[in-house]
Amino acid sequence: MNRLLPLLLLCLLLPTRHLAAQTATLLSGTVRDAAGQPLPGANVFLKTTFDGATTDSLGRFRFDTRQRGPLTLLVTLLGYQPQEQALVLDGQPRRLSLTLKEVRNQLGDVTITAGSFEASDEKRSTVLTTRDIVTTAGALADVNGALNTLPGTTRVGDEGRLFVRGGAAGETRQYLDGLPLQSPYNAAVSGVPARGRFSPNLFKGTVFSTGGYSAEYGQALSAVVGLNSYDLAEETQTGISLLSVGLSFSHQQRFARSSVAVTGDYVNLQPYYGLVPQQWGWQQAPRSAGGSLALRQRTGEAGMLKVYAALTRSAFALRQPDPAFAGGRPVALRNDNQYVNTTFRSPLTRGWSVQTGLAGTRDEQLVRPDEQQLREREQSLVGRVVFTNDSASAYWNLKLGAEALGQRYQLRYQAAPEAEVVRAGFDEGRVAAFAESDVAFSNQLVARAGGRVEYSRVLGRWNAAPRLALAYQLAEGNQLSGAWGYFYQTPANDVLRVGQYNPALRFERAAHYLLTYQRIKDQRTLRAEAYHKDYAQLLRYDAPLLSTNGLLPLDPAAYHSTGRGYARGVDLFWRDRKTVKFLDYWVSYGLVDTRRQQRLDPQRAVPTFAARHNLSVVGKYWMHKLHTQVGATLSYGSPRAYYDPNRPGYNQGRTPSYQDLSLNLSYLTTIRKNLTIVHLSCSNVLGRDNVFGYRYAAVPDASGRYPGVAVTPSAPRMLFVGLLISINKQRPADTETAPD
Repeated sequence: MNRLLPLLLLCLLLPTRHLAAQTATLLSGTVRDAAGQPLPGANVFLKTTFDGATTDSLGRFRFDTRQRGPLTLLVTLLGYQPQEQALVLDGQPRRLSLTLKEVRNQLGDVTITAGSFEASDEKRSTVLTTRDIVTTAGALADVNGALNTLPGTTRVGDEGRLFVRGGAAGETRQYLDGLPLQSPYNAAVSGVPARGRFSPNLFKGTVFSTGGYSAEYGQALSAVVGLNSYDLAEETQTGISLLSVGLSFSHQQRFARSSVAVTGDYVNLQPYYGLVPQQWGWQQAPRSAGGSLALRQRTGEAGMLKVYAALTRSAFALRQPDPAFAGGRPVALRNDNQYVNTTFRSPLTRGWSVQTGLAGTRDEQLVRPDEQQLREREQSLVGRVVFTNDSASAYWNLKLGAEALGQRYQLRYQAAPEAEVVRAGFDEGRVAAFAESDVAFSNQLVARAGGRVEYSRVLGRWNAAPRLALAYQLAEGNQLSGAWGYFYQTPANDVLRVGQYNPALRFERAAHYLLTYQRIKDQRTLRAEAYHKDYAQLLRYDAPLLSTNGLLPLDPAAYHSTGRGYARGVDLFWRDRKTVKFLDYWVSYGLVDTRRQQRLDPQRAVPTFAARHNLSVVGKYWMHKLHTQVGATLSYGSPRAYYDPNRPGYNQGRTPSYQDLSLNLSYLTTIRKNLTIVHLSCSNVLGRDNVFGYRYAAVPDASGRYPGVAVTPSAPRMLFVGLLISINKQRPADTETAPD
């Protein structure tokens, strides 16, 4: 819940910029060919920023930017050679006349889209924007909550994580500024949904790839979420948020070539739970405290140094419904997490640029189910360097990179206070290298070929992952894409802490096959994708289906890499921002057919986290005269499988379908001339009794049956009220002599 702070920045995203005037430079002009004819559809933007526009039918463009100092304007259009023009932005309007030269076989608007949804600035012609993530009803400003409205995902209400195309949550890897995140979610226990650790408003772009992704990314069998943070803060600003679940404070200071931002937040759900009845017996309501620091420094004309640090402490205690415990099973959790991310990017020579970074994570968690104590500590350090050449040729580009990870995992377990302490753990060292190139065979056909190699010290093995993608432009705004590749992942921590002693363990593997059609035109998007995944070398182990402590076997010989499976299906996406003025809506549908044998599965079966049919309808309507936006999200998931020990077979039970209607409302006003938002939201407004599965006792009762209880939310719905105040101050001009 400590990530509700993103709503503070909603004022910068909704169409009400007239309420907070900003100093900006107006850039306008025309783009023509060598014969003087206007060129519609040309992309005109400032390099290293997301400020830009597209030329109209007369070749005209016009946009504002709050950037200052020397920058490069780039103009691109399919079939024409890119043109760069150096500018010095000083706040004065500039009118430009630009001419493009025609070329053959140029990398341009034909892009590889197979498997990828992009969420970034609107000027990039993307499918989903950061504003969408913040304002999607039911998502509660959580990146993962909003991505769960896209096709290919299954909402697993008792987890809160991303489950993509029949894959488990651990098969989706998240990256922050190119560096893999070791702990992307807040701590949680089984049955308590987790939230992402990071606010969506940290990011200028979010790429969600549900398959066939770039060779840049590894350690992900099903999907990748690429989070790219903002550069310099746009202005000096202070924010204060008074929430129904806590409070938060933020301040960012903009200097000439640098910026500093600090945040602090405290969340305590105890007052809320005192007002809204809960189905669970909360002994200590969830509470957390945290803060972050973000430093940005521009280097040279286009270089950027970023430092981001965050820490969070959270805890809760409750009694979960459990047939083996009268009054519920007591479970308590305490978590401490620290994270530091430092990245640097800069142009080099002859069209080359470099992006490098280093990130460290320390995560310590103590879980106390009944008398047991389970303490886990994970520490990791990951580094990465990528060299890119985008301008060596108009027909191809090249990307080369390397990545290294050092990881230490430690476990301490006691079954009871007087019991013997069991210790386990491992030290992992992983290195990887990749190469990738986009090649234009014609103005309509582009290919991407790449490969990735990786070595794991724990497994003592290498893997090699070739990847290939093609895109063909059928007509303006219409293209067909395909992708194929191998994707590898080491087994999860809870397996490696013991399984490392088994030399037969291997990387888990998935092969992806995708075919995508996409049409983006007139603010409408249509996307259809068919996919097939083949799983191999999935980890399996021998253990009771119903465990009393949740620990995996301690015998390394119990583990083997013999599991297999598949996932196949069709995803559909439709979005319309034009038909009805001020209305933006999208509809997504996913069909998945999947079976696998993994972990303790005695046979190949439908996994418990996969729903065959998933539907989301999201709508947002801006009422201009009332300065109010209303939103609604309707979600449906078909029944999911679960294991019922009282019936023959495996994963033969089916839950009721998942249904949820969520609403939100944001009203914009001012308090003492400071922009203020009153935000209201409610999930599951109809009070649907959603059931996520069933929990059974490990031993039968006197009648020979295994008692069970339903796994449900702690309350039918979640209400949220927030008062968000933004105190803005105009930033200084971007010059070396500007005052700090």
